[in-house]
Amino acid sequence: MVRIGQAIMLHRGGDREEARNRFAALWEETDPRTDLFHRCTIAHYMADTQDHPADELAWDLRALAAADALRGDHVSWGEHQLAVRSLYPSLHLNIAAGHVKLGDEEAARRALDKARATLDALTADAYGEGVRAAIERLEKRIADGAASPDGTADGPGGGTDHLP
Repeated sequence: MVRIGQAIMLHRGGDREEARNRFAALWEETDPRTDLFHRCTIAHYMADTQDHPADELAWDLRALAAADALRGDHVSWGEHQLAVRSLYPSLHLNIAAGHVKLGDEEAARRALDKARATLDALTADAYGEGVRAAIERLEKRIADGAASPDGTADGPGGGTDHLP
Protein backbone atom coordinates (compact mmCIF):
# COMPACT_ATOMS: atom_id res chain seq x y z
CA MET A 1 0.00 0.00 0.00
CA VAL A 2 2.92 2.35 0.63
CA ARG A 3 4.12 1.99 -2.96
CA ILE A 4 0.58 2.51 -4.25
CA GLY A 5 0.37 5.68 -2.14
CA GLN A 6 3.67 6.89 -3.56
CA ALA A 7 2.41 6.42 -7.11
CA ILE A 8 -0.80 8.27 -6.24
CA MET A 9 1.28 11.15 -4.87
CA LEU A 10 3.34 11.26 -8.08
CA HIS A 11 0.17 11.48 -10.13
CA ARG A 12 -1.37 14.16 -7.95
CA GLY A 13 1.92 16.03 -8.16
CA GLY A 14 1.61 16.10 -11.95
CA ASP A 15 3.93 13.25 -12.97
CA ARG A 16 1.39 11.07 -14.78
CA GLU A 17 3.97 9.13 -16.76
CA GLU A 18 6.00 8.03 -13.74
CA ALA A 19 2.81 7.25 -11.81
CA ARG A 20 1.59 5.15 -14.74
CA ASN A 21 4.94 3.32 -14.88
CA ARG A 22 4.83 2.56 -11.17
CA PHE A 23 1.21 1.41 -11.28
CA ALA A 24 2.07 -0.85 -14.22
CA ALA A 25 4.95 -2.39 -12.27
CA LEU A 26 2.75 -2.89 -9.21
CA TRP A 27 0.05 -4.47 -11.38
CA GLU A 28 2.56 -6.97 -12.75
CA GLU A 29 3.81 -7.80 -9.24
CA THR A 30 0.39 -8.55 -7.80
CA ASP A 31 -1.31 -11.92 -7.98
CA PRO A 32 -4.75 -11.79 -9.61
CA ARG A 33 -5.98 -14.52 -7.25
CA THR A 34 -4.69 -13.29 -3.90
CA ASP A 35 -4.04 -9.55 -4.20
CA LEU A 36 -7.53 -8.49 -5.25
CA PHE A 37 -7.78 -5.47 -2.98
CA HIS A 38 -4.42 -4.15 -4.15
CA ARG A 39 -5.31 -4.82 -7.79
CA CYS A 40 -8.61 -2.98 -7.36
CA THR A 41 -6.78 0.01 -5.89
CA ILE A 42 -4.02 -0.02 -8.51
CA ALA A 43 -6.46 -0.24 -11.41
CA HIS A 44 -8.70 2.44 -9.90
CA TYR A 45 -5.83 4.92 -9.81
CA MET A 46 -4.13 3.66 -12.98
CA ALA A 47 -7.25 4.74 -14.88
CA ASP A 48 -6.54 8.35 -13.92
CA THR A 49 -3.11 8.21 -15.55
CA GLN A 50 -4.34 7.17 -18.98
CA ASP A 51 -4.16 9.44 -22.01
CA HIS A 52 -7.04 7.87 -23.94
CA PRO A 53 -10.64 7.45 -22.72
CA ALA A 54 -10.83 3.82 -23.91
CA ASP A 55 -7.72 2.95 -21.88
CA GLU A 56 -9.10 4.80 -18.86
CA LEU A 57 -12.36 2.85 -19.10
CA ALA A 58 -10.48 -0.44 -19.46
CA TRP A 59 -8.64 0.22 -16.19
CA ASP A 60 -11.87 1.27 -14.47
CA LEU A 61 -13.42 -2.02 -15.58
CA ARG A 62 -10.40 -3.92 -14.20
CA ALA A 63 -10.88 -2.16 -10.86
CA LEU A 64 -14.54 -3.17 -10.81
CA ALA A 65 -13.69 -6.77 -11.74
CA ALA A 66 -11.20 -6.97 -8.85
CA ALA A 67 -13.77 -5.50 -6.45
CA ASP A 68 -16.38 -7.98 -7.67
CA ALA A 69 -13.93 -10.85 -7.21
CA LEU A 70 -13.40 -9.72 -3.61
CA ARG A 71 -17.11 -10.15 -3.01
CA GLY A 72 -17.08 -13.80 -4.05
CA ASP A 73 -18.02 -16.44 -1.50
CA HIS A 74 -14.58 -18.03 -1.82
CA VAL A 75 -12.77 -14.85 -0.77
CA SER A 76 -12.53 -13.35 2.68
CA TRP A 77 -13.05 -9.59 2.59
CA GLY A 78 -11.34 -9.20 5.91
CA GLU A 79 -10.27 -5.68 6.78
CA HIS A 80 -11.04 -4.44 3.27
CA GLN A 81 -14.79 -5.06 3.33
CA LEU A 82 -15.81 -1.51 4.22
CA ALA A 83 -13.24 0.06 1.89
CA VAL A 84 -14.39 -2.01 -1.07
CA ARG A 85 -18.09 -1.42 -0.38
CA SER A 86 -17.50 2.32 -0.23
CA LEU A 87 -15.55 2.23 -3.51
CA TYR A 88 -18.45 0.83 -5.55
CA PRO A 89 -20.29 4.13 -6.12
CA SER A 90 -17.05 5.73 -7.32
CA LEU A 91 -16.12 2.72 -9.47
CA HIS A 92 -19.48 2.82 -11.24
CA LEU A 93 -19.32 6.62 -11.54
CA ASN A 94 -15.90 6.41 -13.17
CA ILE A 95 -17.17 3.78 -15.60
CA ALA A 96 -20.13 6.03 -16.44
CA ALA A 97 -17.77 8.96 -17.03
CA GLY A 98 -15.67 6.77 -19.32
CA HIS A 99 -18.71 5.83 -21.36
CA VAL A 100 -19.64 9.51 -21.65
CA LYS A 101 -16.16 10.31 -22.96
CA LEU A 102 -16.62 7.57 -25.55
CA GLY A 103 -20.09 8.83 -26.50
CA ASP A 104 -22.09 5.85 -25.16
CA GLU A 105 -25.00 7.46 -23.31
CA GLU A 106 -26.88 4.19 -22.72
CA ALA A 107 -23.89 2.49 -21.08
CA ALA A 108 -23.22 5.65 -19.05
CA ARG A 109 -26.78 5.67 -17.74
CA ARG A 110 -26.57 1.98 -16.78
CA ALA A 111 -23.36 2.62 -14.86
CA LEU A 112 -24.89 5.65 -13.13
CA ASP A 113 -27.87 3.51 -12.10
CA LYS A 114 -25.42 1.07 -10.52
CA ALA A 115 -23.61 3.93 -8.81
CA ARG A 116 -26.88 5.18 -7.33
CA ALA A 117 -27.81 1.66 -6.21
CA THR A 118 -24.63 1.46 -4.12
CA LEU A 119 -24.79 4.90 -2.49
CA ASP A 120 -25.97 3.40 0.80
CA ALA A 121 -22.39 2.24 1.35
CA LEU A 122 -21.24 5.86 1.69
CA THR A 123 -21.32 7.83 4.89
CA ALA A 124 -22.44 11.44 5.12
CA ASP A 125 -18.88 12.78 5.01
CA ALA A 126 -17.01 14.86 2.46
CA TYR A 127 -16.09 11.84 0.34
CA GLY A 128 -19.67 10.56 0.24
CA GLU A 129 -21.05 13.98 -0.57
CA GLY A 130 -18.43 14.42 -3.27
CA VAL A 131 -19.42 11.17 -4.97
CA ARG A 132 -23.11 12.05 -4.74
CA ALA A 133 -22.46 15.49 -6.23
CA ALA A 134 -20.33 14.02 -9.03
CA ILE A 135 -23.16 11.62 -9.93
CA GLU A 136 -25.56 14.56 -10.13
CA ARG A 137 -23.12 16.54 -12.31
CA LEU A 138 -22.60 13.64 -14.68
CA GLU A 139 -26.34 13.01 -14.95
CA LYS A 140 -26.81 16.67 -15.85
CA ARG A 141 -24.03 16.52 -18.43
CA ILE A 142 -25.67 13.50 -20.05
CA ALA A 143 -29.05 15.26 -20.03
CA ASP A 144 -27.34 18.24 -21.67
CA GLY A 145 -25.98 16.01 -24.46
CA ALA A 146 -22.44 15.31 -23.23
CA ALA A 147 -22.55 11.71 -24.50
CA SER A 148 -23.98 12.59 -27.90
CA PRO A 149 -21.65 12.58 -30.91
CA ASP A 150 -21.66 16.42 -30.86
CA GLY A 151 -21.44 16.68 -27.04
CA THR A 152 -18.40 17.65 -25.11
CA ALA A 153 -17.54 14.59 -23.05
CA ASP A 154 -15.46 16.46 -20.53
CA GLY A 155 -17.75 19.48 -20.23
CA PRO A 156 -16.92 22.32 -17.87
CA GLY A 157 -14.26 21.24 -15.40
CA GLY A 158 -13.77 17.97 -17.31
CA GLY A 159 -12.41 14.99 -15.48
CA THR A 160 -13.92 16.01 -12.16
CA ASP A 161 -16.26 13.02 -12.10
CA HIS A 162 -13.39 10.53 -11.77
CA LEU A 163 -12.95 10.16 -8.04
CA PRO A 164 -10.64 8.27 -5.73
